Amino acid sequence: MLIDYDTFRERNAVLQQRIATACQRVGRDPGGVTLLPVTKTHPAAAADYAARAGFQAVGENRVQEAVDKRAQTKANLRWELIGHLQSNKARLAAAHFDRIQSVDSEKLLHALNRAAAELGKILPVLLQINAGQDPAKFGAEPMAAPRLLELALTQPHLQVDGLMTIAPLSDDPAVAVRTFANLRSIRDSLVARFRTPLRELSMGMSGDLEAAIAEGSTQVRIGAALYGPR
Repeated sequence: MLIDYDTFRERNAVLQQRIATACQRVGRDPGGVTLLPVTKTHPAAAADYAARAGFQAVGENRVQEAVDKRAQTKANLRWELIGHLQSNKARLAAAHFDRIQSVDSEKLLHALNRAAAELGKILPVLLQINAGQDPAKFGAEPMAAPRLLELALTQPHLQVDGLMTIAPLSDDPAVAVRTFANLRSIRDSLVARFRTPLRELSMGMSGDLEAAIAEGSTQVRIGAALYGPR
């Protein structure tokens, strides 16, 4: 059952303070880090909560769930896909999402570019990199990142905003730190090599957002800490 809106608002205030404190600790402007509410498995009202609280976007893991949910809400939001995307669902995703964060293969790049061309749009994307080299996680391997970006930059109907990663599950906080530092390093080397900004670093969730912000995250993706357990 979805929590009430007042509880959501209180949880958001706590998270915004955590973000501000984490930024202050490393000398960053809190305005440079956005919180993406993750509404997966929650009802459409979760998106309405986000819009009511002033959020500009929400994140979803599954394409069909987001399609159904978006049809049920009048919330004025951007919808971002943060879950794994199979290339056979590229057209549906391109039609219903405002940004795809989980682009991790050349095949998917081509499929999304074709879909966006058919829809007559430029589709913003993030390249998902398995910066923690976790076999349980999706994402391109770090060594494949230059080739993936090189190809992405040639796709006329895609706009590459930056990179995304998910830290491995671990009781050792150093694992997340290494993952986020690695993604930042990959981003910096790609920027220098390809002369493209890659401003977005989508990394960090409720349990590791401080480590992500310390390593340069521009967006943290938060679900349960905002909406409660699923």
